[in-house]
Amino acid sequence: MKKNNPNRYVSGAVQTKRFGYGMITPTLIVMAIMTAYPLIFTVYYSFTDYNLLSVLKNPAKFIGFDNYVKLLSTPYFRNAIWNTVRFTLLAVVFEMLVGFIMAEFVHRLKRAQKIMRTLLLIPYLLPTVTVALIWRMMLSPNYGIINQFLEALHIPVYNWFSDIKTAFGMLVVIDIWQSAPFVFLLLYAALQAVPADQYEAAKLDGANYFQVLFYVTIPNIKDSLALCALLRTIDSFRLFDKVNLLTGGGPANSTSTITQYLYNTGIKVFDFGYASAGAIVMTLIVLILASIYIKRAMN
Repeated sequence: MKKNNPNRYVSGAVQTKRFGYGMITPTLIVMAIMTAYPLIFTVYYSFTDYNLLSVLKNPAKFIGFDNYVKLLSTPYFRNAIWNTVRFTLLAVVFEMLVGFIMAEFVHRLKRAQKIMRTLLLIPYLLPTVTVALIWRMMLSPNYGIINQFLEALHIPVYNWFSDIKTAFGMLVVIDIWQSAPFVFLLLYAALQAVPADQYEAAKLDGANYFQVLFYVTIPNIKDSLALCALLRTIDSFRLFDKVNLLTGGGPANSTSTITQYLYNTGIKVFDFGYASAGAIVMTLIVLILASIYIKRAMN
């Protein structure tokens, strides 16, 4: 009778591990090229006066932290940071609230859950450009349906994207309309995993709706809530498409965001050194916010 050789199993495990590393190596190489390489050069260019229009005549020179000092001392950039942070806070808070209400509503439906899920997800499935064009037509001061409705009620109409009182608020509303379904989808999936016996036990104890909500539902989905908040914060901080298509950063820079500011200085003016410094500052802010979310989620 042959005895089992334990070394055979060890050798097989080593080969399996090597095979796994071999399979993921090409993907890791591609990711390194696509992410690490641009990041390294962005950091490098942020310390130079690199400008695409003059680089052929005057090669880029190392200027230390001059770009960062100029950036942080520019009122327009500080205003862009404030607008971005303000937009992110408002959008994420209301998207989490609206998304949770939608998820709780659909979760409690006895019928037509599939139909409601499909209908509520439509705004999120639309491309951002399409969403922006739809809202621009709806809010048009000349033929927009919303202004026509206000006129019928004898309520003053607005030039929504050109009025400093309404432009920023409309961007927040549009982002909530498009992105709240994403929160709904994740939280709806999380609600499906909450044990039904906990709800039954709470009802037997005489708990009302809000007690069930705060002591059963939210504790069970808190990780999903933190993940949603993190993903929406990162995405909201990168806001560009809606601003560029609807307001261009105006009026009077009231809707200018960090990405819009970097687009104006980097793509339009080709001052890549200065824009790279702005990109690094934005990345650091996002990393700080992400680390706060992750730390709270792990506690």
